[in-house]
Amino acid sequence: MPADRWLRRPLPRPHAGLRLLCLPHAGGSTGLYRTWAGLLPPEVELLLACPPGREDRLDDLFPANLPGLVAGLADAVVPLLDRPWAVFGHSMGATVAHELVLHLLRRGHRAPVHLFASAREAPQHHHGGALHLLDDDALCAELVRLGGTDPTLLAMPEFRQLVLPAIRGDYRLIETYEARPVGLLPCPVTALIGDRDTELTAQEADGWHTWTTEAFERLSFPGGHFYLSDRPREVVDAVLHRLRSATPAPAKTGRRPV
Repeated sequence: MPADRWLRRPLPRPHAGLRLLCLPHAGGSTGLYRTWAGLLPPEVELLLACPPGREDRLDDLFPANLPGLVAGLADAVVPLLDRPWAVFGHSMGATVAHELVLHLLRRGHRAPVHLFASAREAPQHHHGGALHLLDDDALCAELVRLGGTDPTLLAMPEFRQLVLPAIRGDYRLIETYEARPVGLLPCPVTALIGDRDTELTAQEADGWHTWTTEAFERLSFPGGHFYLSDRPREVVDAVLHRLRSATPAPAKTGRRPV
């Protein structure tokens, strides 16, 4: 499947020295990160993952399991690993990001310069669950509780029909995921949490330190599970601060940096 089915570039920067790949939460879309494009400097190009079941991929075949999702995304990412890259995943997206990096490393590709795991427990604390088995009303109630989705929209039958298949499908992938990743990451890992996120404890986030051979830290922001939607500038600044030493200057000619 063409890479442009999986990845979007809201602000193409073909000569940027580093690419930042961002992955959404369960049922989420590229809209979670679209404002980031204007907050990033010219030397960083934003790539947004668009899994099946949303936006213009409503009719695309949904993967059978999370490894299948990772494999499809990896095929799209490989051609873009010609320069340094980093990855940011929110909630389910953090798990996908982790498995994606391990998948790429097994295939002999370059490691990212940093992995950012947002609002997600480390694999050893994976909860599982059965939310994907709930009826539509109960699933919508759970989405309202988490925040991040307008309750007014969820009350509209046409909106439910549009978004619930992807949400339910993603929940199935993450809730049936067998958290048995193999290998350590050769890059720093930063866990980001909202200080009022009832889905995650600081201890569960700190567990990410066992999955890297490099530096680890945890950052806390005011807010709940979707803290990053309320303060995109603060989150982007925190990400850039940790990428600064790994971000080459943009090319000054029409040639790609080497």
